[in-house]
Amino acid sequence: MIPPPQTPTAAAGISKSPSMSSKIPFRARKIRRLSSSSDTSIKIGKSPESPNAESSISPKIRKSLSCKTEIDLALEHLRNSDPLLAALISAHRPPELTPCISPFQSLSRSILYQQLATKAAKSIYTRFISLCGEESSVLPETVLSLTPQKLREIGVSARKASYLHDLADKYATGILSDSSILEMDDDTLITMLTAVKGIGMWSVHMFMMFSLHRPDVLPVGDLGVRKGVQSLYGLKQLPKPQQMEEICEKWKPYRSVGSWYMWRLMEAKATGATGPSAATTRVEP
Repeated sequence: MIPPPQTPTAAAGISKSPSMSSKIPFRARKIRRLSSSSDTSIKIGKSPESPNAESSISPKIRKSLSCKTEIDLALEHLRNSDPLLAALISAHRPPELTPCISPFQSLSRSILYQQLATKAAKSIYTRFISLCGEESSVLPETVLSLTPQKLREIGVSARKASYLHDLADKYATGILSDSSILEMDDDTLITMLTAVKGIGMWSVHMFMMFSLHRPDVLPVGDLGVRKGVQSLYGLKQLPKPQQMEEICEKWKPYRSVGSWYMWRLMEAKATGATGPSAATTRVEP
């Protein structure tokens, strides 16, 4: 299955007027210094001075592949770590990323494209945009205002309408937001997005790769990537998820780019073409 192109952007400031109570004078109090023996709350977990304290609190998110220098680093790493992949990289142009829009719009598009031929999906998505007003108007509140009947009239199934409404509701209630999605580490993102109705692991992997441009995503459930790994390494059978993890371990921390080349490999085999002319410059598989 060839996933549709996805494109992945806002925080509101809250002003607070001074409280009347702030004008009431208070007597200064001495602050008792806690002894090291009684300061148990600070000793739980890593100390602030620990070099790994920051990563333990907020897992580091690697630079986005939107940055060309990051793609260059990825290609250098993959060439050095995997000779078979190095030959494939030399035969194809590097990926070029498409512009990002908003995570909410990208996820909505992903839902509408599910299990449809590209032409039919584009047609429904175009009508969906018109129903919302314009592409920039694909917002949670707009989607929630669209009844299942209105969505049905443009070709959206009742099930997909419920998926769209569940996504929009999670935004409206603050469970998700564009800003929080951009800040989540990969594991948290997978957990939060797969809790949305109609969004499974494959959809999240595609979103992470082609909307957020996360560098280290391995879509172990994607048939094209699995076939690419099978072909590249001469395996007799399609590798299973655990085997995929083991084989592609050497690609870390740029498994997204390695996976991208698996799609290019299968495209070349399907057309019988070889060399740079067989490659596509689009990032979407």
